[in-house]
Amino acid sequence: MPSDTLYLFGGDQPWDASCWTASDDRVRGGSSTSFLTVTSPESARFHGHLDTTTLGGAGFASQRTVGELELDLSAYQGLSLSLEGGASGHKFTLTIKDTIPGDRGDGRDQAGVSWEADFEPPAEGGDIELPWGKFRATYRGRDLKDPKPLDLKSIKRVSLMMRSFFGSQDGDFELIICAIAAKNFTHEDGNADRTGNGEEAEEEAEEEEEEEEDADDLQKPPVHDAPRQEDESRRVRSWWRMLFCGLV
Repeated sequence: MPSDTLYLFGGDQPWDASCWTASDDRVRGGSSTSFLTVTSPESARFHGHLDTTTLGGAGFASQRTVGELELDLSAYQGLSLSLEGGASGHKFTLTIKDTIPGDRGDGRDQAGVSWEADFEPPAEGGDIELPWGKFRATYRGRDLKDPKPLDLKSIKRVSLMMRSFFGSQDGDFELIICAIAAKNFTHEDGNADRTGNGEEAEEEAEEEEEEEEDADDLQKPPVHDAPRQEDESRRVRSWWRMLFCGLV
């Protein structure tokens, strides 16, 4: 049985800058820059500058893993980021891929499906939990309506991104990460968090509907009381009829 935590970067897997490379909007003619600086085996600094003027309000700066990771995360409910305080106050995106398209021939990857989850780091630092259900499939930055399910048995790439969100943020950015890990989330009472997986979330929704229906049934008057009251009324009417006929 696997542990509740599998460190991908940080923790018992020391950070290594050579495992990461920049993937910025310069490939599309932009001017943004990103860096991943390992400050110690236990932490890394994702930082750079997001420029939105060159591309007319758009832009992104990201760091991604090199090569293919081949991670089997199917035994876990999602990813967790352990962060230090002092982030720049921007919204960031964690991206994973289960397929990597081939090279275009000009040193750039072909477009492929990405699974993205946005998050806003707390100013004081802490853990960010991202169940699989929070990752949405995108292609060229647009959400896919009916994506093929994410293959958690074969995660090949992890990326950290700072994007403009349609011109809503830009400038210098910084995020200090202690660890990125696959986790099974638990509540304070020790019970497993069942909201991470899409199928589990669907089961919970069905259970909630059943509970609502049960609650509605409790608020309705008992159906069997109506015939009983009707029989009682019929007997009373019959007794009065007999009495009246006897008097006549």
